[in-house]
Amino acid sequence: MSLRNYIDKIKPNFEEGGKMHAFKSVFEGFETFLYVPNDTAKSGVHIHDAIDSKRIMSMVVLALMPAMLFGMYNIGYQNYAAAGTLAEASFWSIFLFGFLAVLPKIIVSYVVGLSIEFAWAQWKHEEIQEGYLVSGIIIPLIVPIGCPLWMLALACAFAVIFAKEIFGGTGMNIFNVAIAARMFLFFSYPAKMTGDQVWVAQHSIFGLGNTLPDGFTAATPLANIGQGVDAGYSISDMIFGFIPGSIGETSVIAIAIGAIILLYMGIASWKTMCSVFVGGIVMALCFSSLDMTPIPWYEHLVLGGFCFGAVFMATDPVTSARTECGKYVYGFLIGALAVIIRVMNPGYPEGMMLAIFFGNMFAPLIDHCVVAQNISKRMKRGGKA
Repeated sequence: MSLRNYIDKIKPNFEEGGKMHAFKSVFEGFETFLYVPNDTAKSGVHIHDAIDSKRIMSMVVLALMPAMLFGMYNIGYQNYAAAGTLAEASFWSIFLFGFLAVLPKIIVSYVVGLSIEFAWAQWKHEEIQEGYLVSGIIIPLIVPIGCPLWMLALACAFAVIFAKEIFGGTGMNIFNVAIAARMFLFFSYPAKMTGDQVWVAQHSIFGLGNTLPDGFTAATPLANIGQGVDAGYSISDMIFGFIPGSIGETSVIAIAIGAIILLYMGIASWKTMCSVFVGGIVMALCFSSLDMTPIPWYEHLVLGGFCFGAVFMATDPVTSARTECGKYVYGFLIGALAVIIRVMNPGYPEGMMLAIFFGNMFAPLIDHCVVAQNISKRMKRGGKA
């Protein structure tokens, strides 16, 4: 209550004519993050609800916590395992190493992205938008631990400016902001986004972990598959997430917990989520029947960013299909494309992020076709009547 009173007390300073009027958008951004706004619609058709977009974004961040926390542990686990000292390490030393390795990436992502958001809002005299609350944590989770901080900063700046603000801000962007950052990194600095040397932290941190020898390599299961060999890990390791990979994408269980939260809160579309998996299963079965992939169909679903993309990125309400029938087509397209790219292009073994990029591109067309089909059916029914 005291915080609410303090905010109300200093609020006049940020209103029109106040001493701090130039920073009105910054003040409103913090106020509406802490409390639900009191502003209501004055005209037109509107719906009263107890949740706004900031609360939705906060729930998505909460759903991402299991994947992020396990990703931190797995970073430490992979470092200790690579050095052969895993048996002597405690749970907390492993987790703390990963925490200290991942935390700078999260800080850089938020500092760069939110700084641009704040500056853009001040320049345009608009409210600070909340979309980057989610993008700011997703971007560090979909990159390898070996990605340098300055590259991550460039990717965040590129994504916010060219994939979001230039289109009009939150709700207007065509492509998922995190996907844009990932694509920027992959095509600009491929050596730091793929290969065998970017998935395991190479150096100790504050006396934790181990400094690995020069030239140490650790291929991901998908990299092995791209070379036409077995994944090299057991199915239990794939499901639990004890494999090299992007920070937040390895644990199917942690991602499933996040999916349950999103579905329970009604934030993500189960139609999009499920159809991604259906598309992946159908295409993986086709390739397995033709002996074009060295792994069983189900391993395609638990490797790489397939689960993470299906749960947290394909379901983005802004860049995905919005019609109910279109969600099925959109999700199926992403799942099928992800497996096609993996199998048919050994140089790009991941596939999921590029599939979502193409899915974002075709989402408006899918919705247009669904709406046009519905209009056509209604016109025919009207003619018969």
